[in-house]
Amino acid sequence: MPVRPTAVLPKLLPPLLAVTLTATALTACSSGSGSDPDTLKVSFKQSTDNSVKVMDEFLADIKSQFEKANPGKKVELVPIKAPDSEYYTKVQQMLRSPKTAPDLVYEDTFLINSDITSGYLKPLDPYLAKWPDWNQFIDTAKTAAKAEDGKTYGVPDGTDTRGLWFDKGIFEKAGLPTDWQPKTWDEVLDAARTIKRKVPEVTPLNVYTGKPAGEAATMQGFEMLLYGTNDGTTDPLYDTASKKWIAGSEAFKDALSFVETVYREKLGPDVETALDPNIQTIVRGDLLPEGKLAIDLDGSWLPQDWLPGSGHEWPEWSKELGLAYMPTQNGQAPGKVSMSGGWTWAIPAKAANPDLAFDFIKTMQTKANAQKWYIANSGIAVRKDVAEDPAYADAQPGIKFFTDLVASTHYRPAYPAYPRVSTAIQEAMEGVTTGDMSVEEAAKGYDEELKTAADGKVIEK
Repeated sequence: MPVRPTAVLPKLLPPLLAVTLTATALTACSSGSGSDPDTLKVSFKQSTDNSVKVMDEFLADIKSQFEKANPGKKVELVPIKAPDSEYYTKVQQMLRSPKTAPDLVYEDTFLINSDITSGYLKPLDPYLAKWPDWNQFIDTAKTAAKAEDGKTYGVPDGTDTRGLWFDKGIFEKAGLPTDWQPKTWDEVLDAARTIKRKVPEVTPLNVYTGKPAGEAATMQGFEMLLYGTNDGTTDPLYDTASKKWIAGSEAFKDALSFVETVYREKLGPDVETALDPNIQTIVRGDLLPEGKLAIDLDGSWLPQDWLPGSGHEWPEWSKELGLAYMPTQNGQAPGKVSMSGGWTWAIPAKAANPDLAFDFIKTMQTKANAQKWYIANSGIAVRKDVAEDPAYADAQPGIKFFTDLVASTHYRPAYPAYPRVSTAIQEAMEGVTTGDMSVEEAAKGYDEELKTAADGKVIEK
């Protein structure tokens, strides 16, 4: 998932110390969200990149609007500065007690069902039924935060798609076309091999991998491969007919083989960099802007890091980078593949001020504010009225490309077991990335982990 940007801690603090101090501050200030009925506590994911402040600035604006419209009410923003996996852990710790639960929390769609099952979140249906703007949200986005009980537990603030970003200057040096569009996995790998041979000073191809990258490895990396192994009509990860997770598939091994090839042939970043928890910041903030990475399998949100005031300003990116869809394995229909996810705003079950929290959501999700957020965050609109607005479609290069991928996209089987399944995928990827495991060994290890993660609800295909 995208790392949602922002920062408050000084740049001089080491990342680990920054995370520790933020966690300490949260514990110290969390005397209970019920301590003041006129104060709304809003918890969100803050970027680990100190120069990226898109979320901070957006929420500061909404806070100002909300306090002006609601005299006597105050909004306390509670940032959690951490990589994805640490953020998820911290949020779950906070949601367990009324003393630490915020009134509003930012939830990744991949984790929300796990938190729903744990009883950490409040169903929003009574609020949504009285909110006319809910009719503007596209149906697929509405289902992102819907649980197996049929109730909705979050309001999405956008979605995303994924594809291949490539450096046209590097491609020109390598003698490759600057309007590149591979038709198969082999064509992606062949382009990377050509770049390695002809432009040896750059990294040919980035595919996120391993546990340190967290869900970025699973979704931007592995699933972009796995979901391109069939014809797009069946889910290669979860069997909906039997309601079981799929083990022992050739598709899984094929996706692992691609990852193994990238790192065995040294087409990707060196293993130490690939397994750095801050790899996404390294890619977006250093490798791509500095012309050191030829191909990046990544998400639609990257330009947020290159906008004015981001700290990594790169106004030339739209001229220097090309976009290509990720092809299916052998070019089979539909020919292209994408994954979609996104984040939602949810109200904790133990929130002290749930009504006030939903009022804050409504302020964030007016057409004007939603459009402002999609553009600033390089997100894909989930409101129909925004998607149809030319001001949105023309706001930034690449928006149309990534919006068009929605027709070919897939959504993760975001059931309660998914976070554990995702971790098992990351472990398998890491095994073939380091060379400690063969594809067969890593796939076998995944199958064993899957049985535990899915409580035995596994089927072989």
